[in-house]
Amino acid sequence: MKVKDFLNRIIKTIQDRLYAITFLFRPAKKPDANRYNYQKEFIHHHFTQEEKVLDIGSGGDPFPYATILADRYLEPTNHRSAVFKSDGKPVIICDVHNLPFIYGAFDYVVTAHVLEHVDDPIKACLELQRVGKSGFIETPTLMKDALFSWAKGMHRWHLLSQGNRLVFFEYTDRTSEGIRSPAWINTIFSTMYHPLQDAFNENQDIFNVIFEWEKQFDVTIVRQDGSITSTTP
Repeated sequence: MKVKDFLNRIIKTIQDRLYAITFLFRPAKKPDANRYNYQKEFIHHHFTQEEKVLDIGSGGDPFPYATILADRYLEPTNHRSAVFKSDGKPVIICDVHNLPFIYGAFDYVVTAHVLEHVDDPIKACLELQRVGKSGFIETPTLMKDALFSWAKGMHRWHLLSQGNRLVFFEYTDRTSEGIRSPAWINTIFSTMYHPLQDAFNENQDIFNVIFEWEKQFDVTIVRQDGSITSTTP
């Protein structure tokens, strides 16, 4: 190895170590507890005071424009540790497969981090379209579930959106395990800064399926055995 190359390697190593040391002096950037802070970038609906807005599965982070909240459970479960918040809004206990509302009752329906859990995606999505004129759906992507290793025993489906269609893929046992390591989750939620925290926080549309719909949308289910079911051909 030439002396010049050797010195360049030493300098690069020192630079890398000094860069890493600067992490100690930066504040950690944990994920935002208020999802609307990033959702608003992808929501194009213009809300008015007269509109009726339903938030299904609001949990501890209700949608700010919601006029009615709906949830299956008010107490913490293995799917949610956050304490339920109503923000003084009416709360209906119900299941997304059988919503107790008339056709077109709401101008907008928000369903965030719910559909990855459902037993019957088509029935749940048809219910959303029955009671809502438009809406917003968010679910974690396969990449997010895999990196955090939290799908197993929690999520039945990972989703993709393409055009006006949501595609549900049923998890296999292995895929649901993800990377089988706490390395990613420990880094993202660390009290010390790491550049991966910026990468995660600034790319929520990559780590989540972000899907806004109006009037109707199509649904396809791909099960473990390869069978496919769709609302339309």
